[in-house]
Amino acid sequence: MKTQPATAATYVQRINLAIDHVVGHLDGPLRLCDLASVAALSPFHFHRVFQALVGATPADFVKRLRLEKALGLMARPRAESLTAIALQCGFSSSSDFSRCFKRRYGAAPSAFDIQAWREARGTELDETVGESASLHHIDQLPPRRNPDSFRVRVREIPARTVAYIRVDNPYRGSGVLDAVQALVAWAERNASADGQWLGYQWDDPTLTSLEDCRYYVAVEAERASVSGQVGRYWFPPMTVAQVAIQGGIELELRALRWLYGVWLPRSGYLPADHPAFEAWVGRPFAHGTEHFDLLIQLPIRKT
Repeated sequence: MKTQPATAATYVQRINLAIDHVVGHLDGPLRLCDLASVAALSPFHFHRVFQALVGATPADFVKRLRLEKALGLMARPRAESLTAIALQCGFSSSSDFSRCFKRRYGAAPSAFDIQAWREARGTELDETVGESASLHHIDQLPPRRNPDSFRVRVREIPARTVAYIRVDNPYRGSGVLDAVQALVAWAERNASADGQWLGYQWDDPTLTSLEDCRYYVAVEAERASVSGQVGRYWFPPMTVAQVAIQGGIELELRALRWLYGVWLPRSGYLPADHPAFEAWVGRPFAHGTEHFDLLIQLPIRKT
């Protein structure tokens, strides 16, 4: 049977299914992989798609709804204890609830003047309880804005074997540059320095703490032997949406947001279960660390 392409309506529906799941399960654990499964999207990319369409990360969205539900429960005439409310709203403990509540509303729940809040907000408070999923649904995609004139080329990438060096905590210090220098030296010794250079990571830095993120500096190397810090990984053939970038990190981040939030939902594709790649034009950092000449490659698939 011929499969139907993913449409704009498909993405709206998938994200709304995830939102429905959040609203119906605020009192329990809400893991990212479970939300991705409900939305039938790859766990690698669900987070970016959700953030692009909803305007908040899944974690921030869940926390906001939990706090809004707690606020509604606190406003009831015979409110339960704060510990009971915390557990009903999915917080691990009353201290966790108090910490998150104070960060959002400026006071601990035990010191919060709910009556003054009610008078200031009026009937709007009743809409924050979170009992109806329809209050949170998205009804359309972001507008088709593309001020940077990004262009996507859909292309087939053959299977590739890469030699890589993993960089832990890549956002601090010189770990990435050190790894690049080490892998370039290895590649030159193994006649692989003119292959395709790649950068990718299995962790999303907006989800995983920076010190726990891992970034991989890699170069295509079919036959060279590896040892020590240089590892080997095989990627299967894949279809990618490719965007060329010539500029700084801010341009790359804008390209990623546009790719996930504007192009992808209207493309007829879904993100595949592989990380997105930085495919360098030439060697990594050939133009320094402030200007990049690279291709963003987002693996995609038909539904």
